[in-house]
Formats: sequence, C-alpha cells, structure tokens
Amino acid sequence: MEYIVLPNSDLKVSKICLGCMSFGDNKIGLEFALNQEETDKIIKRALDSGINFFDTANQYNEGTSEIYIGNSFKKYVKNRKDIVIATKCYFNEGKLSREAIFREVNNSLKRLQVDYIDLLIIHRFDYDHPIEETLNALNDLVKEGKVRYIGASSMLAYQFAQMVDYSKYHNLASFITMQNHYNLLFREDEREMNRLVKSLGLSITPYSPLASGRLARLINSETSRSKVDQIGKRRYDSTILEDNKIIERVSEIAKKHNVSMAQISLAWLFSKPVVSSVICACSKISQVDDICNSVNIKLSEEEIKYLEEPYTVHKYMGGAILKD
Repeated sequence: MEYIVLPNSDLKVSKICLGCMSFGDNKIGLEFALNQEETDKIIKRALDSGINFFDTANQYNEGTSEIYIGNSFKKYVKNRKDIVIATKCYFNEGKLSREAIFREVNNSLKRLQVDYIDLLIIHRFDYDHPIEETLNALNDLVKEGKVRYIGASSMLAYQFAQMVDYSKYHNLASFITMQNHYNLLFREDEREMNRLVKSLGLSITPYSPLASGRLARLINSETSRSKVDQIGKRRYDSTILEDNKIIERVSEIAKKHNVSMAQISLAWLFSKPVVSSVICACSKISQVDDICNSVNIKLSEEEIKYLEEPYTVHKYMGGAILKD
C-alpha cells in the first residue's frame, strides 16, 4: 500500500479509502447491504492490506454503517491512531444548522465508538442555512476536539470557493478535501472543481471511481448488484453508448498489463496529481485485493490519452443540489 499526507493536515492516509456505504442493515432497500459478519471480513482484509482510511456517513443504512464499522474497529484495531475515519452530515433533520451538526456528530461518535472524527465532511451545500452558521459550528467542533479536520462533498465550485474564502477570512477551521463524483465516465468536474481544488493546494478524494462497476467489466457483463443499483442506473444508463467506447479501451489496456479493468480505472485516477485517495466500496474480499494492487500500476502518457480521448460532455450528475 502507498500512503499520502492530506494537504494542510497531519493525516497520513492510504491511497485506497474503503467506502463503507454497503455496510449495515438493509433498511433502505439495498439488496447488497452487508451484515456484521461480512463487514468484519472486509474490514479485516482491508486493514491487513494496509488500508487505514475509511469513509462512511451518518445516514448510510440509517446509521448502521457507522455501527457496523465501529464494531469491526473494536475487534481489529488496537490503536485508534492507526486508522483515519471520515464521516458526513447533511441528510438529516436540520441539514447543516448548528444544532443539527452538533447532534449528528455526537450521534456518529456514539455509533462509531470513538472520541473523535478525523475528517468530518459536509455531504452537500445547504441552501437553507447561512454558511457562517455552518462554518462556525464546524470550527467549534474542531476546537472541542470532536473533529480533527473538515472536508466537503458534492457541491458547485463557486459554493466551495465561498466557504473556503469565508473560513480563511474569519480564521476558522479550513477545508482539506473535496469528495466529488469523478471517474473515466464522468469528468465534468475537470472544468472547474478540480481546478479550484488544485489552485487552493488541496486534494480530491473521488467517489464512484468505477462508475458503479461499469469500469470494472465489459458492458455485456451484468452482476447481481448492477441489476438492482438504481443510483448507478440513473447516473450512467443514459450515456451507455458513448461510455462503452471508454469501457472497451479500459479492457484493452487491462489485457495489455495483464491486470483487471478495475485496476486500470483506478490507476487512471492516481495519474491525476489533484487526487490523493480514492474511495472504493467492496462487497467481496477479492475486490479488496484487486483495488489494493491498483496503486502499483503506472500508466504511460499515451495510455492516459487513449483512455480519455472518447469522452463526451455529460449531463451534470455530480451529486450537487442545483437550485436557481
């Protein structure tokens, strides 16, 4: 495993971050949700493979994701400082109001069975509460020691810029990461968000790096998860013909390197300097092994250009909530 220190922090994280959305009780119709025993197996293999960075959220499977991984950490992690935990808030009553942020962080700490959160991420931009209320609440949590650093996710570039500027002007806790939707099939944030993050000296921790599995297999190969994954269908099914050209090239280069398509897709992300750690969800131990091997693959400039060349403009589906 390779590691990187997140900019403007002392958080040394693995370049693979284990996404924990699929862990927890199947309370919201996720047929692929993993129970506690299955969660334990994935977490242990991740730890044994050198992964020390874990990403979850307060609302993943109605909070049971945090409970499950908290239980796993109790079993397999001897020193709290050996892991970096990221969790989020927004999809809750009160969104990013001061009261809601404090309530949700305290609840997350209980579910995770820890004293502090390494990286608290605001899951979306909140149109209902002023940014000064949100940013002062986040700063107070950092001052109290309940949160070490803050990050943001899935918003428009100007919104992130406003929040960064306000924090700097008022000497509040600074954002260190942007978690956005970014992969070979969806590159719209290259226009503004990624450029902004780079100019600020920060980094991105992209989610959905394999486009809900579409970058890990040929288009005619369907899995049990892909059949029921409505989020993936909404994001990618409308551009399937255009995207297939890219998917075929991923397969071609994977065969050339004698590795999996997933590894090539992740290696492409690692070729981007603005990317620090990539969030990957796993439902099988074999998938953990596969994604960890991706950090050792170095693509040539020609291969990178070959993968990128077929890309066409996509309708924005970055997760940001758009309002007039």
